[in-house]
Amino acid sequence: MQDLLPKRPLLVTTGEPAGIGMDIVLMLADADKLQDFDRPIWVTADNEEMTARAEELIKAGTLKNCPKWQVVDWQMLKDDNDNRVNNKSDLAASAGAQIKPNDSGFTLINIPCHAPVVAGRIDTNNSAMVAQQLTLAHKLAASKKIAAIVTGPLQKSALIDADIKLPDGTMFSGHTEFFMQQCGCDKVVMMLANQAMKVALVTTHLALRDVPAAITPDNVRQTVQIVLDDMRTKFGMDKPRILVCGLNPHAGEGGHLGLEEITIINPVLQEFIDTGVDISEAMPADTLFTTKHLNNCDAVIAMYHDQGLPVLKSHGFGDTVNLTLGLPYIRTSVDHGTALDLAGQGGANDSSLYQALSMANDMANKAL
Repeated sequence: MQDLLPKRPLLVTTGEPAGIGMDIVLMLADADKLQDFDRPIWVTADNEEMTARAEELIKAGTLKNCPKWQVVDWQMLKDDNDNRVNNKSDLAASAGAQIKPNDSGFTLINIPCHAPVVAGRIDTNNSAMVAQQLTLAHKLAASKKIAAIVTGPLQKSALIDADIKLPDGTMFSGHTEFFMQQCGCDKVVMMLANQAMKVALVTTHLALRDVPAAITPDNVRQTVQIVLDDMRTKFGMDKPRILVCGLNPHAGEGGHLGLEEITIINPVLQEFIDTGVDISEAMPADTLFTTKHLNNCDAVIAMYHDQGLPVLKSHGFGDTVNLTLGLPYIRTSVDHGTALDLAGQGGANDSSLYQALSMANDMANKAL
C-alpha cells in the first residue's frame, strides 16, 4: 500500500561529523538533486556544524552557494510518547511540507555535537551524538513517521572508543547490528545492490576459516526466506527469481570438492522449490555471475562476503547501495566510509548517497 499524500519523508543520518556525511548531503542539495525524490528529505546533523561545513566547501570550490534548509530541534521528535510528535502543525513543519518544489532545501533535525568539529579529525566526545542520530532514526521509522532510513558513514572505532554499546550491551559493531537489535530481530540479511545486480549474503563479516561452520540449514533457510519476503514486500516482486551460490568451487563438484552443497544447502533450497519458489539449487559462483544468468534473476544469494561483493562492486563501485533486509522498515546506506581525508576539502563523491536515496524512495513507493 503506497503512502497517502503528503508522503512520509526519507531520513538521512549524516553519521560521523568529522567525515563526509554532511559534505555529500550538501553537495546533493547544492546540485538540486534532492528535488529528484517525491518525498521530503530529513537530515540529522548539528545545524551550526552543517553551516560551517558548507562554508568550508564553498571555499574549496565544491559548492556554489550554501543550500537552504529548515531546522527542527531533535528533542521535539525523540519521544514516541511525546504529544508534540503527534501535533499536526509541528509534524507538518518538521516534515518539510513548507519547502517549495523548486527549492533545494531539506529539513535538518538539529542534534548538537558535544565538541567543536574539525573536518577529518575524530573526536570521541561527539560519538554520543552519532548514536543519538541512530536512536532517533529507529524511533521515527518504527513509529512510521518516516518512510525509510538512509544512513551516512560512521566510524565504528570512534563509538567503540567512546564506550557506546549496542542495545544488548555488547560492543558497537555497526549500523546493521544496531537496527537489528533495536527491532528485536533474530536475523537480518545484508544485501548490496546496483544497476547490475542485487547480492544478499548468508554470512557477512567472518574470517574465511569460520564460514563453513556458519553455513547451517537454519542460516540458509532464514536468509532465503528474508530475501523472498523483502523482495515481495519492499521491491514489489510477486515472484522473485533467485540464484544461489554454492560454498565450494564448482558447487562441490558432486561432493569431490566439499559436501556442504549436498548435505546442507541443496536440501534447504529444495524445500523452497517444492513450494513453488523460483530459486536455483547451489550453482558454481564462477559461472553464476555471468550475463546469461544475471539477466534471468532478480537477486543472488552468496554464501560469504568476498564470494559475491567483489563481483558486484566491480560492476558499480560508488553507485552501490547497502540494504538491511528483515527489518520492519526500509534501511539503505551508502557503501563507503567516512573518508576523513576528504571531509571539508572537496572531492567527496555523492553518487552512493544519491543511489541510496533513490532506492529507498522506490522501495517506499512499492512497499506493501
